Amino acid sequence: MTRRLAMCYLTLALFAFGTLQAADVSGKWTGKVPSRGGELRDTTFVFKQDGTKLTGTMSGGQQDAQIEDGKVEGDKVSFSAQGGNAKILFKGTLSGSEIKFTRQREGGEAREFTAKRAGS
Repeated sequence: MTRRLAMCYLTLALFAFGTLQAADVSGKWTGKVPSRGGELRDTTFVFKQDGTKLTGTMSGGQQDAQIEDGKVEGDKVSFSAQGGNAKILFKGTLSGSEIKFTRQREGGEAREFTAKRAGS
């Protein structure tokens, strides 16, 4: 009985550890990101994940931007990028092959968009 109970606890612990692992968002993602004026711009994100650290690039519009301060914690994704003279903050939730994001220029209004894994 003790052995069976120990196996049950071990199974639960392994399951809990697996669900706490950060999802892997590495790769190419695309979305129509709303600009400050509300226009939608085709944007490509190339994410590189190392554990919970997220780096990469964002391209669309007139220039590419480096992803800064990137994190992946469970199904939550966050990073910032320099947009003109202001920092833009991105926060999202991963669900399958989509990330539902909010994009907010510092001091500005949050705008929502969805990025999809390229090829899905």
